[in-house]
Amino acid sequence: MAADPRLFLVRAGGAGEDEEYVLENDLAVIGFAHYPSFEKAADYEQVFSIISNAAPDMKPRAKGNHAGQLWAFALDMKPGDMVVLPRKQTDQIALGVVAGPYRYQEIAGEMRHTRPVKWLRPDVSRTVFGQDLLYSFGAFLTVCNIKRNNAVARVKAVLAGEKDPGWTGEAGPVGAPATPSAELEEVSDVDLATLAHDQILKRIEARFQKHDLARLVEAVLRADDWHTRLSPPGPDGGVDILAGRGPLGLDHPRLCVQVKSQGSPADVTVYRTLQGSMQSFKADQGLLVCWGGFNKAVLAESRQGHFTVRLWDSRELVEAVYRTFSRLPEEIQAELPLKQVWMLVGGVRDE
Repeated sequence: MAADPRLFLVRAGGAGEDEEYVLENDLAVIGFAHYPSFEKAADYEQVFSIISNAAPDMKPRAKGNHAGQLWAFALDMKPGDMVVLPRKQTDQIALGVVAGPYRYQEIAGEMRHTRPVKWLRPDVSRTVFGQDLLYSFGAFLTVCNIKRNNAVARVKAVLAGEKDPGWTGEAGPVGAPATPSAELEEVSDVDLATLAHDQILKRIEARFQKHDLARLVEAVLRADDWHTRLSPPGPDGGVDILAGRGPLGLDHPRLCVQVKSQGSPADVTVYRTLQGSMQSFKADQGLLVCWGGFNKAVLAESRQGHFTVRLWDSRELVEAVYRTFSRLPEEIQAELPLKQVWMLVGGVRDE
C-alpha cells in the first residue's frame, strides 16, 4: 500500500523572484546556490558531508539546519507528496504535487537545485486557509515538512476545491526541517510581518464584504485626492466607482473602478467588462480590484493594457490602505484599527 502523502513547504526566493518561472515550468527551485549537486548523496550524512566540504567555516548548527532542508528537498520528498508555495508577488498560495526526483540543472546560466512539481492550483487566496496554517506557512525556512493541525488533510481539501475545514484539536508542532534525526527542532522563527498581514487580510475580509469592499476602495481613492462617486448596493452596470481629478472631479484622468470581493481569482470576462465600461463612460483609466486575485489569463491579457488598466488583488489593496491609513475616514479606521510598529528582524531565511 502506498504511503499517505506528506506536505512540504518550498519557497521560490526570498522576494519571490523565481515564482513565475517555477509555476510556468512545473518545477520547484530553491536557493542554496553555493552548494554543489546532491544527486549522488544517498542519505542525510552524505548531504551533511557535502555541505561541510563546501562551507567548512560554517557553524555546526547552521550546517545541520541547511543539511536538514536540503536532505528533505533532494532525498526525502517523494512523488505524490504535496507542496505548498506561499507566493511573495501576490497574496496567493500555490499548491502542487511532487512529480519526480531531485535534479541539479542549469537555469538561466546558473546551476540550481530543482524538483519537478505539478502545480495544480497556483492561485489559491491566502484567506482560504485558517490562521494556524498560515502561521506554519510563515516559517523562516526554505524547505520544511508541515505537520501542524492536520495540515495534510486540510490542504488536500483545498486542492479538491473545497474550503479549509479547519482544526479544532490541540496544536501540534508548527513544522520542522525533515531530517532523519530523532529530535526535530520545532520552528520558532516566523515571518512576523507576514503573520500580521494575514491577520489584517482576515479582518478586512470579515468587515468589508461585497459593497463594503468598494466603500473601502473609494476611501483609499479619496485619500489620494480623487473625487469619487460610489454606486449604491445592488447591480452596478459594471462600475462600482467613478473618479476624476480637479475641484469637481471633471478633469483628466478619469477613472472607472470595478471591485470584486470574491475569494476566487477573477477571469478575463471581468477584465473585458471593465474595458467595455471604460469606453461607455469615456474613462481614461481603469482599476480592477479582486480580493481573490487574478488567473493566468487575466495577467497575460492585462499586459497589453498596462498603461490604461491596473489590477489590485488583496495585497495591492492592503498596501494602499497602509499608505493612506492616516488620511482615511474615522469610521474606516474604527472598523480597521491599525498601528505601525518598528521591530528588529528576529530571523533570516536559511539560504
